[in-house]
Amino acid sequence: MACDWSKTVLGRTGLSTSRLGLASSFGVTSPDVERAFERGINYFYWGSYRRPGFGRAVKGLAQQHREKMIVVVQSYARVASLLRPSLESALRKLGTDHADVLLLGWWNAKPPRRILDAGLSLREAGRCRHLMISCHNRPAFVEYAKDPDLGAIMVRYNAAHPGAEAEVFPHLGERPPGIVAYTATRWGDLLNPSLTPKGEPTPRASDCYRFALTHPAVNVCAIGPKNGAELDEAMTALDRGPMDEGELAWMRRVGAEVKRHARLHSGAVGSLDRWMGAHTT
Repeated sequence: MACDWSKTVLGRTGLSTSRLGLASSFGVTSPDVERAFERGINYFYWGSYRRPGFGRAVKGLAQQHREKMIVVVQSYARVASLLRPSLESALRKLGTDHADVLLLGWWNAKPPRRILDAGLSLREAGRCRHLMISCHNRPAFVEYAKDPDLGAIMVRYNAAHPGAEAEVFPHLGERPPGIVAYTATRWGDLLNPSLTPKGEPTPRASDCYRFALTHPAVNVCAIGPKNGAELDEAMTALDRGPMDEGELAWMRRVGAEVKRHARLHSGAVGSLDRWMGAHTT
């Protein structure tokens, strides 16, 4: 699959999406969100932490360009009756009458039927067009991929956590759901020179996004820039294009060292920032 500015189809949703998806959590400003849209990013993810500036930009863009945008709203609702107000609140803030995708966030086991039925009810009412699900338990995605009501899945995938290549991507069936990759930088660890193996160059953020997008199964890679400079670096991934075999091998060497270090310091994981970042960078 191409890693460039052309649009691709988000699996069985049929939505035409940019290869990068811009997330709301980390502080990118309204002008930068608008600039990203002008460059060709049309996937906007209203996720774990909803920055007001991001919401204002999406609302402003939707007034003129709604049909060109993919608006993704995430809900962590665990009570079926709360799913509708969670979505409705988000739609009001974004100034739109529907989400293109309602993301059921962080279900490591299949959601109860009442949650799925609540999501389907919202779809039937026109408040969302498609359902997507995310989790950290890769084997669960095999079952999710079989459910025709789930149009897309959101999968952790990066050079330090490439397990989806064996446990998820080959098992999606003949009509696969859309695939959105998240945590491409492994919460920034892949960019940390102190974790880079001796003698190897340290990856740039754009390298991490290129790694994810080079895999043919991945439709979209989520990005969570804090500012315009980080947004520019992320968008550079689409200017630079897919990785060759040598670059992929280099990223895997770096990723293996990052993972080794993480295992040695596993007790350090779990802060609020990493919890937020689990669905973006």
